[in-house]
Formats: sequence, structure tokens, C-alpha cells
Amino acid sequence: MTSDATSDANEIEKLEELITPAHVVLWDFDGPICRLFAGHKAERVAAELVEWLELQGLRGLLTETERGTLDPQVVLRAVDRRHPGSDLVAELEERLTQEELRAAASALPTAYADPLIRTWRAVGSRLAITTNNSPRVVRAYLERRGTAVCFAPHVYGRTQDLHRLKPDPHCLNRALNAIGAAPSAALMIGDAPSDLAAAQRAGVAFLGYARNEEKRKILREAGAECVVRSLEPLLELLRRCGHRA
Repeated sequence: MTSDATSDANEIEKLEELITPAHVVLWDFDGPICRLFAGHKAERVAAELVEWLELQGLRGLLTETERGTLDPQVVLRAVDRRHPGSDLVAELEERLTQEELRAAASALPTAYADPLIRTWRAVGSRLAITTNNSPRVVRAYLERRGTAVCFAPHVYGRTQDLHRLKPDPHCLNRALNAIGAAPSAALMIGDAPSDLAAAQRAGVAFLGYARNEEKRKILREAGAECVVRSLEPLLELLRRCGHRA
């Protein structure tokens, strides 16, 4: 057997070990299910949030690094750290939600995500979304793709308690409690170190998804033991093994 074949066999074995006990699958949203900001760029949204703060005379709320961020959630969380629970944070969060809703209209589905979701639900597993994005955005996207029924009603996203976003395991624990599942019966699929950290803190197994080598390297360096570049092997494995919850 060649080294590539051995590597592929080892990967399939690891995947099978992860999915076999997974009666519940917790999905991150932006990454494993879609590229939310594929058309409506995240860096543009971040810049517009920074600009809005500056127009309110609040430039000093952010550090220079935060003002230059490409991630709008960095802006939101920075303001929340300085004014937790304030009307300002609520307004900023709603502005971000509206931008995410615009982005959802042009989001790019992750290859094989839709059939994998439908197959996993068809073989008896329970599915939930555990994300730092707005649950309104998730539901809008899933409705458009026709996969909302696979998750309903288990969508757990950003709340006003921004300090409980991942890497805090709050949304994972909410999902597990609502479904009535033990952490040992669950698997999380995520694409960021914060997903891995949340899964570890919740006691849930983790499968990393990385759409490119850079993201794969980041996940591996964070400690993810199993990272896939495509969801296709999971779909093939489910179809072949007829995994049932």
C-alpha cells in the first residue's frame, strides 16, 4: 500500500471512529455549511461598523488593531467588552445581523454540505446549528436551501450575551440540553479554533473542516486531530455504512 493510500485509509478510519457514536451532530454555520460572506465581504462589513462608530464620536472605543480588523465580530465583541449589555451594543449587534442577512442572500454553499445534512438526518441523527452568527440569518439561509427542516427547531446562535459566544460552549450546551443528549453522543463540525475550544469545553468530539491549507494548518496547530478539506468523504462513509443513531 502506498503512503497516500495509507494516509487515505487512516483518514477514513478516523472519520468512522468519529461519526459512528454521533447520535447528535452540531454544525458551525459559516464554513462547514456555507461561506456566508462569499459575495458580501466580511471586511467591508467590519469597516462599515467601524465607520458607524466613528460617526457616533466613538472612535476611541476601539484600538488601532480593532479598527483595522477584517472580522465584524471582532468589532462587536470589542465594544461589548467595554460597554456590556448597553444600547450601543444592541444597536451594533442589530446592524451586524442586518449585514449578515444581506450576506446570506449571496452565501456560497459548502460543497456536499446539503446532501450530507439530508443524509445524516435521514439515517436518524439529530442535527443542530451552534454558531456565533445570528440565528435569524441561519434560518433564512436554511429556508432558502430547503434544509431548515433537518435542523428545526435546533438553531443556537448569537444572543445578547456576547461574552458567551464560542469559544464559550454555551450554544453547544443549549443544543445538547434541548435535544436531551450527552456530550459523548455528539460530534461538532467546525472550521475555527474557537469551535474546537468550545467542543473541548463541552466534552464533545470535534471534526475540523478547512476549505484551504491555511485554515487546515490553523486548526491542526490549535490541536484538532482530524481535519478534512472536503465533506465528500463523510457523505460517502455515511452512505456506505448506513450509520444510524
